[in-house]
Amino acid sequence: MSDFENCTHDCSSCGEQCPSRNAGPADFLEQPHPQSMIRKVIGVVSGKGGVGKSMVSALMAVSLNRLGYRTAILDADVTGPSIPKMFGLRQKAGVTDSALLPVRTKTGIDIMSVNLLLENETSPVIWRGPVIAGVVRQFWTDVIWEDVDFLFVDMPPGTGDVPLTIFQSIPVDGIIVVTSPQELVSMIVGKAVNMAKMMDIPLLGIIENMSYALCPDCGKKIPLFGDSRLEKTAEDFGLDILARIPVDPTLARNSDEGLIELFEGDWLEDAVRRIEGMFQ
Repeated sequence: MSDFENCTHDCSSCGEQCPSRNAGPADFLEQPHPQSMIRKVIGVVSGKGGVGKSMVSALMAVSLNRLGYRTAILDADVTGPSIPKMFGLRQKAGVTDSALLPVRTKTGIDIMSVNLLLENETSPVIWRGPVIAGVVRQFWTDVIWEDVDFLFVDMPPGTGDVPLTIFQSIPVDGIIVVTSPQELVSMIVGKAVNMAKMMDIPLLGIIENMSYALCPDCGKKIPLFGDSRLEKTAEDFGLDILARIPVDPTLARNSDEGLIELFEGDWLEDAVRRIEGMFQ
């Protein structure tokens, strides 16, 4: 039996001199497909599900696409993929002998998601963590991402196998943290933030989704989930506030009907400027 067969990957409790002990973070990075051209990779993360992480990924890709940048989304939320539905995608991803080809939306955004490979989009993905992590890795190494300025990685919630795989194997240039007004969520944000810091991934800032609702009569902002703790959360973790996205019935309807590219709203202007600044 190999000396390293039962390795727990916790070098602090092990005296073996295995190759991984001296490996730095860059040693785990995977190369993209030889025909890919990706300039910046942005991870969109959350400490828990249900805060609108996929919505933010879609809105950021659409917003930068409108400014003339080539954008794409790698849907790494394998067990809960929602990106294809937001964009109204029905066709399947292309497959060649040596590569996978993303599906392009009406406005030219490239998308790769497990739902674009399944015969039935409602089929459950009942895979163990290492298999899911392997699929996400293939979305980086086997997909031809052609001339992409910003690739947004829609991460699964939490700090499990897939986020770890992404941070180790994909050269993420920065992450956006998505939260919502509830106090519990702000506590869980710390887990995602601390994981990014441990993996030495730059934190671009925080976006609060479902921040408020606008009264249709007087335009007053109504905090549906109570007073926002965004400023306190941002201060606690040293994050810049990038945006506050309201509860908007039109935005929700566009998402449900596959028309997210038609959204109207200026909530993401600061976030877009922050991402644009990575090119300067």
